Amino acid sequence: MNERKAVVIGVGPSKGLGAALARRFAREGLTVYVAGRTAEKLERVASEIRAAGGRAIPFAADATVESEVISLFETVSRDPGELDIVACTVDSNRRAPLLETSGDMFRELWLQNAYAGFLVGREAARLMVNQGHGTLFFTGASASLRARPPFTAFAAAKSALRALAQGMAREFGPLGIHVVHVVIDGVIDGDRARNAFPEFVAQKGDDGLLDLDAIADTYWALHNQHRSAWTYELDLRPFKESF
Repeated sequence: MNERKAVVIGVGPSKGLGAALARRFAREGLTVYVAGRTAEKLERVASEIRAAGGRAIPFAADATVESEVISLFETVSRDPGELDIVACTVDSNRRAPLLETSGDMFRELWLQNAYAGFLVGREAARLMVNQGHGTLFFTGASASLRARPPFTAFAAAKSALRALAQGMAREFGPLGIHVVHVVIDGVIDGDRARNAFPEFVAQKGDDGLLDLDAIADTYWALHNQHRSAWTYELDLRPFKESF
């Protein structure tokens, strides 16, 4: 049996998008490389996947450091099987009016949202081009499409990520690689939101936030699209969300 592999980078808490995607891909029989900056969180997610009967390998890597991203994909390339999926969920946001946005803050947001996507996308493409297939996911945000203060710096970085995804889709789609930019237009129901702004979460009520497993189901459905009808960009939002 041909072993299949997936890489999810940007994995944090167990109740987060990266972890949800890793669990979904593992449930389908893929060996999942669970990558992110915090080894303790990675091991927790990997252990949960193993306990459910899946295969998961934690790999500590900072997606803004080129050598660490290269090392991750070199490790993946040496292990048996073909690389079916790479999901880049690296994300960082800061609230700041433009006149209070320092150069360092703008640069950090660009590194974490756009540059990280470039490094992950480039190294994923190196492996997938040789195979002639694979799905590469970039996770975007409302800010990918429209810039609103006080998140202008974040929007600039997410717009850059979207441009990267679009260029890669045009370059590598004809080579068999399905590049997808998923716009998360709303708040994800995970630890990040519940810890940072619990009042807002309570105000949204039932189904007012994006369900982690529902998002992961959509990613899996996109991966399974026939290449005669590929989606490049898809936006996801709760039914209550205005747009």
